[in-house]
Amino acid sequence: MTSGTQPPQADPGNPQHPEAVPHAPREHGAHEAAAPQEPAPYEAQQAGYEPAQPEPAPYEAPQPGYPPPYESAAPQPGYPSYEPQQAFQQDPAAPPGAPAMAGPAQPQYAPQQTDQSAWWHPAAASDPWRDPGSRAVIETRPAPHAPPPEPLPVRAPRARPALGLVIAVSAVTALIAGTLGAAVGIWATRSGPGDGSFLGAEPQTDRDVSSVAGVVEQIMPSVVTVLTADGGNGSGFIVSDDGYVMTNHHVVVGGGTEPAESLQVLFSDGNVTTAEVIGSDPDSDVAVLRIEGDEHPAMVLADSDQVAVGDPVLAVGAPLGLSSTVTEGIISAIDRPVLTENNNGEVESVMAAIQTDAAINPGNSGGPLTDIAGQVIGINTAIASTAAEGEAGNIGIGFAIPINQAKRIADEIIATGSASHTVLGAELGESELGVGVTLSEIIDGSPADDAGLQDGDVLTSFNGNMVAENTELIALIRKLAPGTVVTVVYERNGEEHSAQVTLEAASD
Repeated sequence: MTSGTQPPQADPGNPQHPEAVPHAPREHGAHEAAAPQEPAPYEAQQAGYEPAQPEPAPYEAPQPGYPPPYESAAPQPGYPSYEPQQAFQQDPAAPPGAPAMAGPAQPQYAPQQTDQSAWWHPAAASDPWRDPGSRAVIETRPAPHAPPPEPLPVRAPRARPALGLVIAVSAVTALIAGTLGAAVGIWATRSGPGDGSFLGAEPQTDRDVSSVAGVVEQIMPSVVTVLTADGGNGSGFIVSDDGYVMTNHHVVVGGGTEPAESLQVLFSDGNVTTAEVIGSDPDSDVAVLRIEGDEHPAMVLADSDQVAVGDPVLAVGAPLGLSSTVTEGIISAIDRPVLTENNNGEVESVMAAIQTDAAINPGNSGGPLTDIAGQVIGINTAIASTAAEGEAGNIGIGFAIPINQAKRIADEIIATGSASHTVLGAELGESELGVGVTLSEIIDGSPADDAGLQDGDVLTSFNGNMVAENTELIALIRKLAPGTVVTVVYERNGEEHSAQVTLEAASD
């Protein structure tokens, strides 16, 4: 069925030998009786073939390029006009609406009228396909028999590229891009002004001062390697521009029992100089050296009371003789009670240490433990070991003297040549695990006596820290300076009490 918006296209068949296609009788509405039926223009005679009585062909619209066989209203100029003179006759015996059965009257050709517009012209008055009142009818005919169309070849579906192929292509693309970038860089280096070098591009040497590399770059000139008399080494760091250096007591003692008078120190730039031993304190394991000059880069000392577990730290020194070594870690614990021994195996110092997992090894002793900004929070002093004999390496447990305590001791050594030691004024008895520290004897006139403590009291808390053993209490007392006021909690006769104690320096 053709669309009503365009003239219906008749099947041209074979334009040289058109054949009339017979149609089965159809019922037409009342409006179809008025539509004239046109016979086929001519019949092709074939040998041995008796043509049947021609049947009127339905109205067919002309196909472009062929002269219309029938024009009812406006003939085309240049083509003969075909006008039927007589319509098909209705059989009187046929019921109303039946198709006409009588043969068509003989057509009579008339001269073509040239004063009317073509029927497909928009201005044609009698165009049946543009006149809504027209009684024109669209007729269809069956399609002629033809061999079935040859099926198209089945196209195999395109396989999606595998993930591995995509990754490989991406890698090759990145490699090509990197190669091109390197080539452009080399070309730019060679084509630009310079010293005539053809290798590499200009290096980037500036670093953010807040980065680890930037911090180390600033503090490294202040860290020295201390060469001991027995052929070993320790570490130290400059704390004043006039050349004072802090280190450990056991570093200046070396393999002996008495501090040396002077030692050699090695700077990070390779220079070596002689340092005078100003003094040392075995109880705190702090010593002070001094080198000549008054323009030395001093390190900044932080407030070690403000550090917290988890803070990042740097340990700098010369472990195993490897000068200017830096390791990084965190603070693992604070106020850890640590005992150190001298070369004779005797307990020499007790400290409430900062524990860290930054790698500390023999040779790091006396070097700085800094925060992430390069400010000193402690002096690297000892490591925990599982070795039964001899020296062991780092197992992730190292200890440092809090810098607040070390600075107080160093100031006293510089000022007087020795250091004072803070005391509570009580003899300690045997401790029971998890109970507290027993004050077996209170010394008359001591800070404990002035606070009202009595023999047999069990101290359970000191300055806000729970205590359960003697070493822990001693370490917390020695950490503080004389004159510090602390709160203690103790038990007496099953009842809990508290008191304010003002610590004092021991009288030797």
